Amino acid sequence: MGAAAIVDKPKAKFIPHDYQRYCINRLLADEALGLLLDLGLGKTVITLTAINDLKYNRFAIRKALVIAPKKVAEATWSNEQSKWQHLHHLRIQPVLGDKNKRIRALNTPADIYVINRDNVVWLTEYYRNAWPFDLVVIDELSSFKNHAAKRTKALSWIRPHIKRIVGLTGTPAPNGLLDLWAQIYLLDQGERLEKNITQYRSRYFDKNYNGFGYTAKPGADELIQQRIADICISMKAEDYLELPDAITNVIPVVLDPQAKKQYEKFEKEMLLQLEGTEITATSAAVLTGKLLQLCNGALYDEDRNVHEIHDNKIEAFTELIEQLNGKPALVFYSYQHDKTRIMKALSKTSLRVRELKTPQDFADWNAGLIDVGLAHPASTAYGLNLQDGGNHVVWFGLNWSLELYQQANGRLHRQGQTQKVILHHLVVQGGADEDVMAALEGKAATQDKLLEALKARIERVKGA
Repeated sequence: MGAAAIVDKPKAKFIPHDYQRYCINRLLADEALGLLLDLGLGKTVITLTAINDLKYNRFAIRKALVIAPKKVAEATWSNEQSKWQHLHHLRIQPVLGDKNKRIRALNTPADIYVINRDNVVWLTEYYRNAWPFDLVVIDELSSFKNHAAKRTKALSWIRPHIKRIVGLTGTPAPNGLLDLWAQIYLLDQGERLEKNITQYRSRYFDKNYNGFGYTAKPGADELIQQRIADICISMKAEDYLELPDAITNVIPVVLDPQAKKQYEKFEKEMLLQLEGTEITATSAAVLTGKLLQLCNGALYDEDRNVHEIHDNKIEAFTELIEQLNGKPALVFYSYQHDKTRIMKALSKTSLRVRELKTPQDFADWNAGLIDVGLAHPASTAYGLNLQDGGNHVVWFGLNWSLELYQQANGRLHRQGQTQKVILHHLVVQGGADEDVMAALEGKAATQDKLLEALKARIERVKGA
């Protein structure tokens, strides 16, 4: 198991949609830009294409830094670079792990360095006035919405040393206009929305009568939008109508070293047990089911006891939900232990989470009263109209039934849906998830494909 499966794939030719071409051109022209595009619409490839052009065609930058949530930093940027022909020569260096590993990574020659946002304070203190990055990309700009947070203060302090800056997010102000000030300040250093939060509040807000919180003044929304229009690209559904009605977004999940070792051990032992025996559809389904459970992070034993193996997919899932910033998500899980672990992870948030089981649940979902709706694909496959409740589907776990997959997606992707439907898939790199995803993307998730994929894995394990 490892990155080889990714690297060896033939690279695709990037043909940008019109809106993507527009965004790339703006990134080339503007030294500060907020790219407010929905999840799954290609913010990463847009930004990488612009960085490539700025460095190798225009010689406008030397080193770029990407600041991202942890699981995004681990895989998403490297994965995206590896997919496209025109980006094949870009060197991406993750800056992760303990202090010594991070320092070693920073001293490794590369074009783009990717660090997780929790290490931003450390990074600014490490470089101080010798800041080497002339382009900084904040992947998930809204995670810098709190002006008092240490990471926001650290980035604000170093901001004068940054020549070009890009902020990526789907929803910059999920909780109201107050969230905007710190994010826009990082882009323009206070040029558009005042030099400090106090001035911003007094200009655009009234203090509430009870002394707690603020209410936007009449017309403040329009005024603020006008002030930031030149520095932000905000795309609504009607702006990218040339896209298909449903967009597939694959989110790579990298297992940490311990989880990877455990996965490989389980996989090898389970696969080699089958060596020399006839693999039936039943045994293949059972074995693949176990491998898919392992990808998700927990495993049933013979007595249906649950053994938790890792939290890597749960972490990637919670980051994804955070990036949705309160936009409703219909989440499909595969196993009961998936549901239990998801509920536990989301219990720490203020989100309204519910399993969709009853007619009342479905009505509440469509009425916008549920932020995260959990469902098993088999229980929501037919006849349910859930399109009024949102446009984001999240596949926490994948299964081999193309029919179930298509029917489940059809709960949101159906007549009456007014927005582009985005199908997010959490896919463990090198794991059985990849086999299922490849089959689903080729619309070939059948019993034959399951057997083929399993036999290929057995050969790989035997050869290892």
